[in-house]
Amino acid sequence: MARVSTYLNFPGNTEEAFEFYRRVFGGEFNGPIHRMGDAPAAPGQPPLSKADKRLVMHVELPILAGHVLMGTDATESMGFQLVAGNNLHINLETDTREQTERLFQALAAGGSVQMPLQDMFWGAYFGSLRDRFGVQWMLNCASKD
Repeated sequence: MARVSTYLNFPGNTEEAFEFYRRVFGGEFNGPIHRMGDAPAAPGQPPLSKADKRLVMHVELPILAGHVLMGTDATESMGFQLVAGNNLHINLETDTREQTERLFQALAAGGSVQMPLQDMFWGAYFGSLRDRFGVQWMLNCASKD
C-alpha cells in the first residue's frame, strides 16, 4: 500500500531524537533500528570506524493518522554536511516501479538527482532528488513489479 512519510536527517543523534519522539507520540518503532554497520561495505570505500558503525542508518516511528517519521544519522564523517533545510526529505513509498519512475522523472525535471533509481541491498527500488524548488524527495518501491 502506498504511503507518504517524513524523513529526517540528524547530525549523529537520531537515536536520541527518535527515543524522544517515541515518548511523545507513544507506540513502537516499525522494526529494529538499523545501523550503518549493518550495510554491506561500499566498493572502494574505506571501512567504517567503530563509532560510525553504531550510527543509525534507518529508523521509523508511526505517529498520527498513519503518518510515519523516518530518520538517519547524516554526519560529516559519512560525507554529509547537515545544515538547516537539508535535514528533511519527503519519502514516497510507491506501489509499482512504473509509478516510481514516473514520479521520479517528473519531480527531477529542472532539479538535481542525488541518487538515481536503482535496486538497493534492502530489496527496494530507491532514488533521491532535489526538485527545482529545493524540496528533497526520496522514492522507495518495495514491489518487484
